[in-house]
Amino acid sequence: MSAPTRKRRWFTICAITASAALVATPAGAASGRTKAPFGARTLAQLAAERTQSVGTMSPRLKGEDGDGGNEADEIAEGADQYAEARTSPGIVAPGAYGAAWTSLTNLPSTGGSWRNITDLPYNSDDSRYRDIDSNSSGGSGNVTGRMAALAADDDGYVYAGSAGGGVWRSKRGGGNWKPISDKLPSQSTGALALDGGGRLWLGTGEATTNADAYLGSGVYVLSQPHHGTFSARSRVGGDELESTTIHELRFGGGKVWAATSAGVWSHSTKTLKGAWKLEYAPNPDYLPGGPKASDPSAAYKNIANDVAIDPKDPSKVILAVGWRSGDDYNGFFTKDASGAWTRITSGFGDLPTDAGNVGNVTFARSADGSRYYAIDESPQQLNTNPDSGLEGIYSAASPFGPWTKIADYKGLAADGSALTTSGYMPGVQAWYNQFLTVDPSDPKHVYAGLEEVYETKDGGSTWSTVGPYWNFTFSCWSIDPAKQTGDCNQTTHSDQHGVAIGSYHGKSFVYVGNDGGVYRRPVDGSQDASGHATDWTSLNDGTIDTLQYYSVGIGKDLTYGGVSVTGGLQDNGQSVLRSNDKVMGSDFGGDGGDTLTDPANGCNIAEEYVYLAIQVTQNCAVNDGSWTTDATKATSYNVAPADNATSEARFIAPLATDLKSSSTWIAGGRHIWVQTHGYAIRSGKEWTSVYDLGAGRTATAVAASGGKVYAAWCGPCNNQGFARGISVGNADGTGWHDITLPADGTVPNRYLSGFAIDPKNADHVFLAVNGFSRHWTEGPGAGVGHVFESTDGGTTWKDISANLPDVPTNSAIVTPNGGLAVATDLGVVYRAPGHTKWQRVGDLPAVAVLQLKLGPDGSTLYAATHGRGIYTIKVRDCA
Repeated sequence: MSAPTRKRRWFTICAITASAALVATPAGAASGRTKAPFGARTLAQLAAERTQSVGTMSPRLKGEDGDGGNEADEIAEGADQYAEARTSPGIVAPGAYGAAWTSLTNLPSTGGSWRNITDLPYNSDDSRYRDIDSNSSGGSGNVTGRMAALAADDDGYVYAGSAGGGVWRSKRGGGNWKPISDKLPSQSTGALALDGGGRLWLGTGEATTNADAYLGSGVYVLSQPHHGTFSARSRVGGDELESTTIHELRFGGGKVWAATSAGVWSHSTKTLKGAWKLEYAPNPDYLPGGPKASDPSAAYKNIANDVAIDPKDPSKVILAVGWRSGDDYNGFFTKDASGAWTRITSGFGDLPTDAGNVGNVTFARSADGSRYYAIDESPQQLNTNPDSGLEGIYSAASPFGPWTKIADYKGLAADGSALTTSGYMPGVQAWYNQFLTVDPSDPKHVYAGLEEVYETKDGGSTWSTVGPYWNFTFSCWSIDPAKQTGDCNQTTHSDQHGVAIGSYHGKSFVYVGNDGGVYRRPVDGSQDASGHATDWTSLNDGTIDTLQYYSVGIGKDLTYGGVSVTGGLQDNGQSVLRSNDKVMGSDFGGDGGDTLTDPANGCNIAEEYVYLAIQVTQNCAVNDGSWTTDATKATSYNVAPADNATSEARFIAPLATDLKSSSTWIAGGRHIWVQTHGYAIRSGKEWTSVYDLGAGRTATAVAASGGKVYAAWCGPCNNQGFARGISVGNADGTGWHDITLPADGTVPNRYLSGFAIDPKNADHVFLAVNGFSRHWTEGPGAGVGHVFESTDGGTTWKDISANLPDVPTNSAIVTPNGGLAVATDLGVVYRAPGHTKWQRVGDLPAVAVLQLKLGPDGSTLYAATHGRGIYTIKVRDCA
């Protein structure tokens, strides 16, 4: 194949996501790098490249003009978007989400029930959609949303903890999944672990330090995991671990140890009562209640990654702590003779102990206690090595060393990896992708997860890439559209996070969790001559829906009747669901951002990749791959406005159509862009800049009706100098001006996340404001309120939040009957016409709803959730 044909998915999905969203990491703290291989080549150039050798890639940095770019600046800009929306202008105090969930559940209900429409298989290799910008035939098969942690037992039960959609259980070795944590106030998973008594422990709050991770509400225990479900009563301890992320749970000496974003804590495993004990916090002054708790850097001053317990003496413990981008507290710690935690500086052999080379660390121990293993990500390499941040994989007879290096990124690249190009080597995202486990029956049989899955059967002397990033770089892949994946076997989705080994019907399996869901293969599985596994099975059968949507679009399906529903996803491209589908397909690859869909024709679609890299199709991007031999047969087109090339747009940037004219589009970066060709647009040159927000500013929301345009912006956009504003003007470029927002904080100094314009009156507009009020946010001007109304075109605003819970608010939409529906981080609320109070819409679990759209019938509301797929409800149910 021509490798550049599969140009979209690369590390934008995760490498750009550099900070834990609700851990409030300031943009200035984000460090590292990202690559964005989305190029601006013409179809003719791409077609000409089809004869190049397999594995040739031509990635480019966003903002690169042929001579490189400032990757650290880019990662800081892109990574913090999700975090900024919820934390700026300061940091959020513990308890905010718990209080919001309680408030939301106490609201009166509108009645009616949500219906999940994406609870069916989503085939990322769907042969209908092999267009120029898809990843179809890469080999991931059926996918769902990111899995942060896994656990499995020997009775066939598997537990999958998703990034934002809760914990799921299968009793069939995977598949036929059921949710078991819907009653909890947090659906974000950090850790899952089975203790010696068979109880299932859940640590909430995803700890991958990426941008769309959510904080948790603590640790929970399920004593009968085969049958029960988690509830608030099963929480361990008190509020100590609320509003943290939990990286690992480890057991030893009658204790459970939790490595969290607020240090290392322990609790007795014999009782759920009593407070957690803070064992070690490297910088306690930055913990909640401390004298430096309001410092913008507080969120990453006490990061703990893992705990290693000596199996021969559980009182001997090693802590791995440190911020992945580097801090002077990074390192390994153990107790000295006096009982004080002390940095380890010697005796570790090959495993570094200096702060500059200890970052994100994962431990694993063999069942017989004879071997320990570790993965170490190096902050120094992250910041200086363009190829990889992986310091190495190590082995030792004791957690106290000496450790021997058994793998580095160059060796892994040579062992069948799909990542061999400069800038894209194994471990390039080791700060984000890590797992490690040992076969219970063989202490030398180890699985390691980075971007790919690696296996060694001899303790690290040799390795195989059993789960390559994708198949596009291999000779077994075929360019022949009729052959789909050629002779390649299925691989897993990229970006590994969770792993477990368990048995089903007497056979042992390894389960891996990644940005595409859950996969398994036999522990004694087979490999081809290149070391790639031949027996991976996707367990994403559609009964588990943890898809992380940023957006949703709906239009009439002119071919099959009904509607076509599409949406942009974290690391799973753009899904498209036709009215007669039994399986969803993926018509665009990479990250799917904002979405526009023609209500009159659901195959007219515009999908944002990242940074306003907009693609458009007028046939749902249906293509059997014929474009690879005839460039004129491509059915999607790159129409990015100029802010894409200069990186002057948000990672997920706002895109909208005029309510009165579906052919008039508004896009927001530094500039407000307008194009009037609708879905017939074929070039980025067809956009016109109608307003320059100014250097350092970038749009956070846009909306238009009848030619009147509203744009919200931030700049700077982080909690080390946050500023926001609103600009208003016309689509023809006239009348643009900045609104003077009152100094009394009527509109809070927080992230302005969405507009909803009254279709009957363009001067009547509603504004959704993200983050938490000043009660929870330690920062200047945080103010109060989440929904505001203007009846004079944005000149003045009124807070209409009333009884709305104090919860991050993402978007809003005016319903046909004149009501107002609002999407929040914990579900959807509604205000009926003529009323001032809010009601809860249905009973979604505590999942973030990022966007609401109305279907072509005007009576069906569609909700894009970031962790539980797309839901619908009839508007009349909200009356």
